[in-house]
Order: sequence, then structure tokens, then C-alpha cells
Amino acid sequence: MPSAGAYASVLPIVLLIVLFYFLLIRPQKKQEKKDKAMRDSLVVGDHICTIGGIVGKVVKIDEDELVLETSGGTRMRFKKWAIRAVTTEQEEQKA
Repeated sequence: MPSAGAYASVLPIVLLIVLFYFLLIRPQKKQEKKDKAMRDSLVVGDHICTIGGIVGKVVKIDEDELVLETSGGTRMRFKKWAIRAVTTEQEEQKA
């Protein structure tokens, strides 16, 4: 039968794992769910910013890709995972 000393040596490791879960893993999973919901709710006409800083308006949406039109009229195809945020027209004009 394990002694009390054995439990005392395992307890800090268990507490460290629990701490990592609540400080690192759980918030990251929450953010991933939030980002996925934002990307799934995109509609044609939304103004977005990509992870590369390209800003424009969504003109076509496929299953996992979308076409973005910039202010110069250039159309570019992006994967949905490359979308950072939905912006307003005022934010787009500033950029």
C-alpha cells in the first residue's frame, strides 16, 4: 500500500497539469470555437481582414474557400481559415 509520502510527491504534478489546462488549453479551445463560429457565419457582402492584413469584401463563398474583392477591384481566393476578423466599412477605409 502506498504511503502518504508517495501521494505527496504526485500531488504537485497533478496540480501543475490542472493549472496548465485552465490557463492554456481551455482558453485556446474557447477562442478556436469562437473563430470557427465567425468563419461559418460569413455571408456575401461582409467586409473582412485576412491573417495577412488584406482587407476587402466577400463576393463568393464556397465550402472551404471564399473570394475577396479589394478596393482596387482585384479578386482573390482565400481559404476560410485565413480570415482573421469581420470588419466594418469604416475600418476598411482607414486601412
